[in-house]
Amino acid sequence: MSANVESNVRPDYDDIIQKIADYVLDYNIKSKEALDTARNCLMDTLGCGLLALRFPECTKHLGPIVEGTQVPNGARVPGTPFRLDPVKAAWDIGCIIRWLDYNDTWLAAEWGHPSDNLGGILAIADHLSQKRVSEGKDPLTMRDVIEGMIMAHEIQGVLALENSFNRVGLDHVVLVKVASTAVTAKLMGCGREEIMAALSHAWVDGQSLRTYRHAPNAGSRKSWAAGDATSRAVRLADIAKRGEMGIPGALSAPQWGFYDVLFSKTNRDQQVKPEGERQFKLPQDFGSYVMENVLFKISFPAEFHAQTAAEAAVTLHPQVKDRLDEIDKIVITTHESAIRIISKEGNLANAADRDHCLQYMTAVPLIFGNLTAEHYEDDFHANNPIIDEIRGKMEVQEDERYTREYLEEDKRSIANAIQVFFKDGSTTENVAVEYPIGHRRRRKDGIPLLEQKFRNNLATRFTQKRSEQIFSLCKDQKTLENTPVNEFMDLFEGC
Repeated sequence: MSANVESNVRPDYDDIIQKIADYVLDYNIKSKEALDTARNCLMDTLGCGLLALRFPECTKHLGPIVEGTQVPNGARVPGTPFRLDPVKAAWDIGCIIRWLDYNDTWLAAEWGHPSDNLGGILAIADHLSQKRVSEGKDPLTMRDVIEGMIMAHEIQGVLALENSFNRVGLDHVVLVKVASTAVTAKLMGCGREEIMAALSHAWVDGQSLRTYRHAPNAGSRKSWAAGDATSRAVRLADIAKRGEMGIPGALSAPQWGFYDVLFSKTNRDQQVKPEGERQFKLPQDFGSYVMENVLFKISFPAEFHAQTAAEAAVTLHPQVKDRLDEIDKIVITTHESAIRIISKEGNLANAADRDHCLQYMTAVPLIFGNLTAEHYEDDFHANNPIIDEIRGKMEVQEDERYTREYLEEDKRSIANAIQVFFKDGSTTENVAVEYPIGHRRRRKDGIPLLEQKFRNNLATRFTQKRSEQIFSLCKDQKTLENTPVNEFMDLFEGC
């Protein structure tokens, strides 16, 4: 064969693409724990979205692209009067879910928030259900939504177990795009070939950089990036449903595929990985593991690596609140991932910068005894210079055991410890918290608090009567699963 031509033998779809398609089409969800956890996740995720509607910086993004647009059978955005095409509705739902950094989390080689996928799932399910009813057909039920959530969690989470996208400079929302594409394509009625085509477009689509999550460029894009990803997934699934061809070698094509273009180098030293390390690793089959083990943010709207630091700080608050001027230094002992993504010093430019700063998320509860979404706002920060004074006294150090157990399958801890040293030589105790209240190991204690969090968030948007109606429905697994999606969304429609 001449050296001046390339072989044009079209390959089969990459193995990962085939496995994801087969999973969403064929896997039968039987785990009662996964179904129950998904129900709780649904409550928590929608509640986070409702709470975000209190913040104008979030709500300015919502609504139709063209004002006054009327969409037949438009998908609803919970807590708002909007009825939008499913692509924009997915964007809006994803945006409000993620705005306050308060929804669930998955931590492994890659990080992320699997409930971000609900934006696409709920938008397309609501639209399709209304459309079917208008045609005299049966709507989708909330069981379809819950199963879609479990599958989206699983795809995103299993791909994250041993594949670090952050180390090559890519943002974790690439996994939202992929997971949402697979699940929304299935909901649309796509077959195997169409789902694989949609997934191939998700991988070659061009991916977000992590620039907006890190100092000195951290900003509010991190609050709508997942909405953008789940919205794009709906669009790609729609394109495939219309018969658009796929790209079988989207991942593995030499020179042009995802592996060689975006997964072959590290983001620091730009060293090229050996060819065998460029492919994704799947350490286990897709099932329901991720939903069963997902982490809930219950106590604080804070980046998850700081959850236990904030909890330790609340514990120490009574010991330090009257001695702030006497503090000599504060030692935060943490794990490597927290150091890599949220440990920072210097000026914090905006709310998104603050809720990704380990020191800020520790200082506020040390000083005030709590950490809420309002504590990140510009006015609060400007009116409390003591926060930056306390931040300036912090030292961050790594505990190798914390780092190791963060990645161990039977632990997956997210540990932090805090100790305050005073100028007179006295100290507080060293308060260590290794598992946050939202961890599977603390699920028994966490679920009642998660339910109260949902009640509180409902009350920010709805009357007591409607809040109780929604809460009662969401507590009843069987009734919820049998509820038509369009009727469920009726309850969340705002005025």
